[in-house]
Amino acid sequence: MAENDRQLTLVLGVIGADVHAVGNRILEYALTEAGFKVINIGVMASQEEFINAALETDADAILVSSLYGHGEIDCRGLRGKAVEAGIGHIKLYVGGNLVVGKQEWSEVEKKFVNMGFDRAYPPGTMPQEAIDDILRDFGFTQKC
Repeated sequence: MAENDRQLTLVLGVIGADVHAVGNRILEYALTEAGFKVINIGVMASQEEFINAALETDADAILVSSLYGHGEIDCRGLRGKAVEAGIGHIKLYVGGNLVVGKQEWSEVEKKFVNMGFDRAYPPGTMPQEAIDDILRDFGFTQKC
């Protein structure tokens, strides 16, 4: 970011009954190193915990991770809850093993975009791809 630009605040966590912490910590490290202020709410987080953390920190975006395959269920309604809380404009990103079974990624991505997510990432996505997208989505051309 340029000197005058503010640091973006991101809420990061693993939704639902998912306990996969390693990827969460890797994302936290990569996002912090890229210059973002990261509020990591950890694993087994509810939609309400994501929304409350975003409200409390005046976050710019929420990054949801799900590796146990139930992201489709756990994420349904998150955009609506953001709207109800008065932060309907917040950017929503989701990634991981989001559905049960083998499904064509383009169909999975479409499901999450239709749920109100700005971007969805398949398993194995490197953190830099999300970092680049976040910077682009907020109009930045370089690191925060």
